[in-house]
Amino acid sequence: DHWNHVMDLNATSFLRIVKAALPHMTEGGAIVGLASQAGRDGGGPGAIAYGAAKGAMMTMTRGMAKELGPDIRVNSVCPGMIDTDFHNVFTKPEVRAHVASITPLKREGAPEDVANLVAYLASDQAAFITGANVDINGGTLFS
Repeated sequence: DHWNHVMDLNATSFLRIVKAALPHMTEGGAIVGLASQAGRDGGGPGAIAYGAAKGAMMTMTRGMAKELGPDIRVNSVCPGMIDTDFHNVFTKPEVRAHVASITPLKREGAPEDVANLVAYLASDQAAFITGANVDINGGTLFS
């Protein structure tokens, strides 16, 4: 059913990927998951399963950080509205425009914004960051 499919795709897959990667990781390694603002705010209408799955992923991020440290760091990024093919297909243009208008930075995020954050969290520059679920939403969550 829909619930199990969404949980498998967004939460269980994260756990399975990490388990598969662990034997190949070295000390000082970093895992960066792709969660969502929906894990914090429940998502939009009809997104209960998605929000719950991303919330579970965020909890796994914190738990894995405790279990895998000090050798491996685990963090996740939590994007808000990002200009992606997903939103081109599933989000109405007027909804996207409204979200951008209430965002303090007055725009949607770009895929590069998220990629740069992932690269930072995976780098040695983030050596003292673990168990973090980092929001990247132009300030939407607090506005």
